[in-house]
Amino acid sequence: MSEVSSKEMYEVKKTLKELEDKKGRGTELVSVYIPHDKQVSDVRKQMVDEIGQSSNIKSKQTRKNVQSAIEVIIQRLKLFPQPPEKGLVMFVGMIPKGGPGTEKMETYVFEPPEPVQTYIYHCDSQFFLDPLKQIIEYKEVYGVLVLDRKEATIATLRGKRIDIVKTLTSGVPGKHKAGGQSQRRFDRVIEDEAHKFLKRIGQHSNDTFLPIDDELKGVLIGGPGHTKNDFEEGDYLDYRIKDKIINIVDTSYTGDFGIREVIDESTDALEEMDIMREKKLMKKFLSGLISENGLSTYGEKQVRQNLQMGAVETLLLSENLKTNRQTYQCPSCGTIEVITTRQHQEAPDKQCPNCNDKMNITKTQETTEEFIELAEEVATQVEIISIETEEGTQLDRAFGGIAGILRYKV
Repeated sequence: MSEVSSKEMYEVKKTLKELEDKKGRGTELVSVYIPHDKQVSDVRKQMVDEIGQSSNIKSKQTRKNVQSAIEVIIQRLKLFPQPPEKGLVMFVGMIPKGGPGTEKMETYVFEPPEPVQTYIYHCDSQFFLDPLKQIIEYKEVYGVLVLDRKEATIATLRGKRIDIVKTLTSGVPGKHKAGGQSQRRFDRVIEDEAHKFLKRIGQHSNDTFLPIDDELKGVLIGGPGHTKNDFEEGDYLDYRIKDKIINIVDTSYTGDFGIREVIDESTDALEEMDIMREKKLMKKFLSGLISENGLSTYGEKQVRQNLQMGAVETLLLSENLKTNRQTYQCPSCGTIEVITTRQHQEAPDKQCPNCNDKMNITKTQETTEEFIELAEEVATQVEIISIETEEGTQLDRAFGGIAGILRYKV
């Protein structure tokens, strides 16, 4: 799976937030999700069919708006001989800007950060965003394993997407009714076969999870009975995977149903992992502030400077950072100045410091986006920190929402 850049993920999340606020006057906003393996010609044909079906819409204005949106989609599809590698999502519709008659056609077409799984055509008074929300939740990757003495299933969880990687069966014999020495011999055979099966599960689990160890956030294990505990306690998993076990769950099933049961029962553990990861980063940052040789930096100007030097290992940005970077240019002498302003506030007028002419705004960019771009240029890891924890609130209020953990002392 190709790695998604922080900027790509940020842009999609920003677009998603914009789309959530869009509402049509009727059921006239069209959403289309196209997987990579879907023929564009088939999609165009369906869009033509949908124009025909829309003739049944009673409201003349709604009918006209739906047909206009579909025609825009057909035109845009001509730009794609086939869908991009990860598929295509399209949101098109007439969005009112005020009273009746103020509607404007808005079009959003892009390749999502993770593959589209299912073809969807949807028409409603709001854009259909649930599949996109699930797609962008891919970032956290977890290993999932459910087992008993008869079978085991290995899977990965990315957001809400479950991929079954491997299913194993054991051949461990059932209970034997003979008594005496025959019973003891048979018990030893059963235990030996069970041990071999657990070793096989461990090997396949290592083969699945070690190649993605860098992005693997945790491992969930479940199953009926005590076999899962024997597996977790024994020397079956590579220590790097074993160290990432975050939850062990009793389930009624193995197989696909068991995998889903483990995930359903691990919701609290998964949420806690996100919080703990952010807390750990913030603790490292705060510890660096009070240490004589600490590797912490904060404040917009200082962090930007350190980023441009390539000195920042991890960039910490508050999700509540609400400022823009305004670029001004003098039309007379070409002097350029860049300042930071609060979002949703009118940018101030500026006079050129060299010729005193009025400067024009030539670019407006969110500060978060600017910092992500700077980070990607020097291979700095970016973490967006929520304000749901005390540490996250502290980053926002005490440190201006921008901080960093350095690679070396500056």
